[in-house]
Amino acid sequence: MLPSTKYACFAAGLISTAIFLAAPASADSGAIPDFAGLWGRNAFNFEPMPSGPRPVTNLERHADGSENPSTLVGDYNNPILKPEAAAIVKRLGERARAGDAYPDPSNQCAPYAPPFTFAMQLGLQILQAADHLTFLYNQDDQVRRVRLNDRHPAKVAPTPMGDSVGHYEGDTLVVDTIGIKTGPLAMVDRYGTPRSSSLHLIERYHLIDNKTANEIADKHQREDGPMGFNGAVLVDHNYKGQGLQLEFTVIDPETFTTPWSARITYRRTVGPWLEQICAEEITHAAKIPLMPIAGKPDF
Repeated sequence: MLPSTKYACFAAGLISTAIFLAAPASADSGAIPDFAGLWGRNAFNFEPMPSGPRPVTNLERHADGSENPSTLVGDYNNPILKPEAAAIVKRLGERARAGDAYPDPSNQCAPYAPPFTFAMQLGLQILQAADHLTFLYNQDDQVRRVRLNDRHPAKVAPTPMGDSVGHYEGDTLVVDTIGIKTGPLAMVDRYGTPRSSSLHLIERYHLIDNKTANEIADKHQREDGPMGFNGAVLVDHNYKGQGLQLEFTVIDPETFTTPWSARITYRRTVGPWLEQICAEEITHAAKIPLMPIAGKPDF
């Protein structure tokens, strides 16, 4: 089914800004922004943008209105969801309320395909080279690679992290991703909101001032609920330098009624990341059937 005219026009406008889809783009004449170092946050999920369609959020709330992070029940009434997607979110929420953990990339030791990456990962490091970037995430040693000033191939072979190309626009890094592999764990967030093979993701990274970064990150942590034990990532609350903000847009006309955007705000972290790896855990094997289990030791 063809997307609505409104959806198609909005998406076309976004894509037209991503000039690297048609031809390689070079950085503006200014210096390339420096994103070196370790970045982190202490709350899961997406931060809604100040305006526009909002991502799916948790219906489970504490008495003070903050999210109950121990029970993930996505708002299946969110108007961005098409009926089939809303039904999936509702079904998984019912499982969560019954105390049954549904499979997701995190509890299945699977790749955290974007944008699920942004909802789940608390630690980020960007390694910048002349012709590519490497994105490192602390949980389960997840890695993404982005080619700079390049085109997507005419025929993209789907992969777990998709095909990502990027370029700099002044002080902003823009990354465009298509070709993300689908399957039983194909979801955009921790509420199980599905995605299709048509998903197109646009990310924009830029540095923001310290005061703004602290205000936005602290607000999100209060409203969304802090991650216990800091999720192996310790934010440096005494750091006075800039923060890093990611604003991203999801375009998937098979799943959503409209493109929608959200953001993630990172701050500097204290010390190295603590080790956090995924391994099979047999006590939940019956409830979480997709987790890989080794037949014999590797050593």
